[in-house]
Amino acid sequence: MDVLFKDRDGIMMAEIQGEINISTSPQLKKDFEKVTAPKVVINLAKVGYVDSSGLATLVEILKRARARGGTVCLTHLTDKVRSLFEITKLDKLFNIQADDQAALAQLK
Repeated sequence: MDVLFKDRDGIMMAEIQGEINISTSPQLKKDFEKVTAPKVVINLAKVGYVDSSGLATLVEILKRARARGGTVCLTHLTDKVRSLFEITKLDKLFNIQADDQAALAQLK
């Protein structure tokens, strides 16, 4: 799993590539501990699988952003990943947008 970060006018854009699972979640958590921007957009277009530990890590990233007075917006969810968020009701917790442009418009 790889994470590419890019700052866009104070909003941290993150693109995750690979699975978010019990093996990769600790590294994902460590990568996001460095993020200080309160508003974060996470592009999941290249994430085909998320397990329960991956969901927990994403919730933790959201909690950290909220503690800084911000939020996390998820974009480009595959059908499989979107279904997981809907089944677990996490689609009610996260701001989910179709693409990065919609997320940026929401967060500005």
